Amino acid sequence: MSAPRRVDLDPDTVERDLARLVLTVVELLRQLMERQALRRVEAGDLDEDQEERLGRTLMLLEDRMDLLRTRFGLEPEDLGIDLGPLGPLL
Repeated sequence: MSAPRRVDLDPDTVERDLARLVLTVVELLRQLMERQALRRVEAGDLDEDQEERLGRTLMLLEDRMDLLRTRFGLEPEDLGIDLGPLGPLL
């Protein structure tokens, strides 16, 4: 059995690493919200105005995620957490 990996905290990258963690969680939530929205649209649970508002909101969230990734020098593939035997989070 191998020893547990330690967290390597580098003062120069703490802000970027924290941003990466937070953006990973936000991206996970965004994907879940998008899937739920698609289910609701396909089920006919939303009227036309609600669909439009939901679409605009999800697009705005994606744009903000792009801005924040750019701000911290991250690419979409940088987001994610390796859950070991369970595989990657995203």
